[in-house]
Amino acid sequence: MLLEKKMTNATMRKETGTMLTHSRLTVSKGFLTVGISTVALYVISAFLAPSSVSQGAVLGMLPFAAVLAIVGLGQMLVVQQGGIDLSIPGAVSLAIVIVSHEPNGDNSKLLPAIFLALAYAVGAGIVNGFLIGRLGLSPIIATLGTNALLFGAVLGISGGTPRSTTKLLAATAGGLTFGIPNSIYFAVLALILVSVLVKKSVAGRRFEAIGANPAAAKVIGLRVRVHQAAAYVWAQILYCIAGILLAGITAQPTAFQGNAYLLPSVAVVVLGGTSLLGGRGFPLATVIAALFLTQLDQFVLALGVPYAVRDLVQAAALGIGVALYTVDWPAIRQRFSRKTRPLAPTPAS
Repeated sequence: MLLEKKMTNATMRKETGTMLTHSRLTVSKGFLTVGISTVALYVISAFLAPSSVSQGAVLGMLPFAAVLAIVGLGQMLVVQQGGIDLSIPGAVSLAIVIVSHEPNGDNSKLLPAIFLALAYAVGAGIVNGFLIGRLGLSPIIATLGTNALLFGAVLGISGGTPRSTTKLLAATAGGLTFGIPNSIYFAVLALILVSVLVKKSVAGRRFEAIGANPAAAKVIGLRVRVHQAAAYVWAQILYCIAGILLAGITAQPTAFQGNAYLLPSVAVVVLGGTSLLGGRGFPLATVIAALFLTQLDQFVLALGVPYAVRDLVQAAALGIGVALYTVDWPAIRQRFSRKTRPLAPTPAS
């Protein structure tokens, strides 16, 4: 236990470079960066594309930002263990198909369909966890294979044809409470749950310590494989919740609607400051990054840019996020300053 505590403290000290501390307030660099960027984006949107920040536009954007936030939280848990989950499209799409096709418009069948979707999600997470944590397969290969299996289930259940969701799900996921989309409440609840489990529990501190240094964690007796596998299970549950919400937000969701969430999920994790190498995660910054990226999409479309450019914008945001948190900018500035510094004159002989 003493060694475990020392390892956790060492991990926190190692990552203090990503934290800004003043008095008793600790703010992550990712939170500060993405927070300022989000405020700046809304100011720019108000001047250049006022229609993108109108009341109707914001109310239409927030539910999709909530869905992306929940998916991003799931991807964050996986990235904290040094992995990546490429089964998001199949996971989200399968949840959509189950809760829209199984009830077939019957509200009384919605709850069993939700439990069925969650059972599929847990099963997919166990498969990913076993392939990666137990067999040692590459996360890219393992999750791609799981994604193919999930899409096989999608086609088997839906036949490739969309179906309308129940009125109950549409009212629950797509409705408003006190003028705020209900999906926002689900996203906030997911944020609180992930933050408490990861930041405030003993298991969560072990989880971050294992992600930062699996070899050292194994030496002191932590169950590395169990925590790595659990990350994929919890991630799949979050993807499932996001898919269920998306099915209610969209009147007639398609069987492949989850395809739009793979690249953005990685982008919001990176923009939130979580390292792709694993370790400490930043749930709140990840959620704010989801809001930023969704508004960025809306801003670009409001400017009249073709919809196909959206993926390029998301890829650019991902590239900027990686550059912000992985490039050693002080070293680069120092190198350039050396090149531009004038040479000292040689003394005359």
